[in-house]
Amino acid sequence: MSLDTVASPAVPPVATRHEQVGWYFYDWANSAFSTTVLAVFLGPYLTAVTEAAADADGFVYPLGAWLPIAADSFFPYMVSLSVVLQVFFLPVLGAISDYTHLKKRFLGIFAYVGAFATMGTYFLNGDNYLLGGVLFLVANLSFGAAMVFYNAFLVDIATPDERDKVSSQGWALGYLGGGILLLLNLIFLQLVAEPMGISTAHAVRICMASAGAWWAVFTIIPLRRLVQRNARKELPEGQGYIRVGFSQLGHTLRKLPQLPQTMLFLVAYLLYNDGIQTVIALSAQFGSQELGAGESTLVMLILMVQFVAFFGALGFGYLARWTGAKRAILISLVVWTAVTVYAYAFLESIPQFFAMAAVIGVVLGGSQALSRSLFSQMIPHGQEAEYFSLYEVSERGTSWMGPLVFGLALQFTDSYRVAILSVAIFFISGLILLPFVDVRRAITEAGNVPPEVV
Repeated sequence: MSLDTVASPAVPPVATRHEQVGWYFYDWANSAFSTTVLAVFLGPYLTAVTEAAADADGFVYPLGAWLPIAADSFFPYMVSLSVVLQVFFLPVLGAISDYTHLKKRFLGIFAYVGAFATMGTYFLNGDNYLLGGVLFLVANLSFGAAMVFYNAFLVDIATPDERDKVSSQGWALGYLGGGILLLLNLIFLQLVAEPMGISTAHAVRICMASAGAWWAVFTIIPLRRLVQRNARKELPEGQGYIRVGFSQLGHTLRKLPQLPQTMLFLVAYLLYNDGIQTVIALSAQFGSQELGAGESTLVMLILMVQFVAFFGALGFGYLARWTGAKRAILISLVVWTAVTVYAYAFLESIPQFFAMAAVIGVVLGGSQALSRSLFSQMIPHGQEAEYFSLYEVSERGTSWMGPLVFGLALQFTDSYRVAILSVAIFFISGLILLPFVDVRRAITEAGNVPPEVV
């Protein structure tokens, strides 16, 4: 049995604006989970629930007395476990999807599993921390899996010349959707809940559940509009999805060295994206500890970045039309590096912190959206889900490096400014490696047609 799914070189897809807008709305749908649940509410709330279940020494025992876990470490451990699960499952799911041509069905399945798990957080109260941990694992794993299939649709709905614009518009709508729901939830939490006699804890559970409902409702739009272009491929007799998935994945990994430019881009992306993810994850801690920013200030900062990133993603999409995606990404990396230097040497006040965050918002969506569109040009036709699973897994598999460098710099220097400056290593690494990526060669090696501007 041949497992080579590359039937022919990629041809420009036939897609309408109607289908592209439908694709955008999945970013609008799932970004509610990223902002409302992950960025704001779940970590502090699940930690409080875990502390309520802890013994006098502050430990919980999810697997019995032989494995004590500090209550405030439970959520970070769940985050790490969810990453490990994604590293294991996503490549196999991507391979199964490409082999069977069922990526639309997989997108729907994992989107709704994640949405319903998120809605289940409404029942997270008292000391039931294990329920919270399981719901988070299911939701976050499903979120990552659905993103693989969502990203794989990009090559179906946009020609090579449209790819940067379409990817950027999808990312922009995601920031807008996530920001709008977060704003509505904050209004409810701060202005509506108390007059209605709703406790803060109950209001937080309503806010988290609303993200799942938002995710579920708006996923209807892409599922109705996206077109599955290949007929379902039946499994060979006597073989199951898992076996075929591992076989197809092995085939892809053996062929990956034949795409050296794609591999070089992937390495560069892993480094500079690790820097981006570190800034996202730790900038609130930096603002709190170094500048004394309060919780309400940090939430307002997150909201502002969401809306600025909407315009930034669109702006970088237009920029890529003139410069090409690679040059636009390089420009963003120069800005990212400058931001870390500014935070180290010049940042002194909360207004300056907001100004710096606005600059981050401008480059945040653009650098990520254009990385996605550029990678989509460099992968073989018919294997999009597999390669995007490697893209997602690689991002998560290295996401510990930036926080580790930040933590070590903080530990040895006792300076948050030195710690934030250390993150510049990742942006500078991207600036060094990315110019060596021959984009046109990478695209042709993958059997695709280069866009007009490379």
